[in-house]
Amino acid sequence: ENFTLLSRVRNKPYDVFGCWLNETNLISGNLHRIGRITSCSVLWLNNAFQGIESENVNVVKRLFKIQNLNASTIRTVMVADCSRYDSPDLLLDYEEQLAASSTCPVFDLGSDSEEEEAKPKPPLEPAMQELPDAGGVPAEHGLQQLFDDIMEGRVRPAMTETELETKVAELFVHSRTKPPEPNLLPTDSNSKTKYLIFTTGCLTYSPHQIGIKRILPHQMTTAGPVLGEERRSDEFFDSLDHVIDIHGHIIGMGLSPDHRYLYVNSRAWPRDCVISDPMQPPPIAEEIDLHVFDLKTMKEVKRALRAHRAYTPNEECFFIFLDVSRDFVASGAEDRHGYIWDRHYNICLAKLQHDNVVNSVAFSPVEQELLLTASDDTTIKVWRSPRAVRIRQARRPRPRKLLFSWLMNQKS
Repeated sequence: ENFTLLSRVRNKPYDVFGCWLNETNLISGNLHRIGRITSCSVLWLNNAFQGIESENVNVVKRLFKIQNLNASTIRTVMVADCSRYDSPDLLLDYEEQLAASSTCPVFDLGSDSEEEEAKPKPPLEPAMQELPDAGGVPAEHGLQQLFDDIMEGRVRPAMTETELETKVAELFVHSRTKPPEPNLLPTDSNSKTKYLIFTTGCLTYSPHQIGIKRILPHQMTTAGPVLGEERRSDEFFDSLDHVIDIHGHIIGMGLSPDHRYLYVNSRAWPRDCVISDPMQPPPIAEEIDLHVFDLKTMKEVKRALRAHRAYTPNEECFFIFLDVSRDFVASGAEDRHGYIWDRHYNICLAKLQHDNVVNSVAFSPVEQELLLTASDDTTIKVWRSPRAVRIRQARRPRPRKLLFSWLMNQKS
């Protein structure tokens, strides 16, 4: 009520965004440069209520420290709570989605017109890979052999400065990284496991991978050693438990209400493209692909949708935020529209018109057929589904003024 400042949290760069881990702790990030294109991202656990009684009580604790290669960084951090998985049969099979999407019209909630949605082309299947357990690899010998080869001229063709830095960083991180935790996937619906999910990369600064790191129960508190527990002196970095490669520029992510499904907006790279310079990422498609991943199996469960577009070039920083409700998923776009899809059938249900880029959308937490869209046209528009409008109109009480006047006229 009195707007008291409860805490200050360091968050740099800003596009880490930060997120809540639970009701009392926040996760933020910091970036440390190691070389020209090599860095490490440190993720911090922060007490959200920092009014403490003793200076010996920790309010900040290092959660993870992850090395970044080829100018990549960690961005768009969010937390998925596995104990909320409660819809194992939510999504349908490809065949049912395809049959439904070929016949359903798209409604424009801004007018009375209807238009047929073009059938989207199937995009490239993203490559999904497990990170190898490199915790016990003796990389010192590899580094020494590399330096000997360079000094004696045995390295052919000659590596550029960027390639050399990346090679040294890769060899170094293999022997200085804590191995991933076993058994990533939760075994039951009551699991207290939480996943830290973020965008990252390994080839260029454009975020093209989704990193997943399990947060263990003892890591969910600021109590204990500030620099983490069970870490040897030579374990400088933490490894990722799982990586999903999108093969494109990731521009937005969102979780379903039950935290089981991860929705990802991305703009695809050309097929078979080769990245020779991490500072020159490939061109990206105008079409925005909407991918869906099941966090219980770590697999893609739907064909990517291509109904919305973006035009910002790949060297500029931009985000198209999306939101997910029980039955719908919505996203902004740079084609001056917001979009709504049916989560069960992969059908585009509505196009919501603005006069400029739609950056963000949000469903009402209590009524999923009420949506807000925020746009560069300096407006926030509120949209309600035609069905909800009909229901609200049917519930309105009939006016009694005319009935009262009629009775008075009868009496007279």
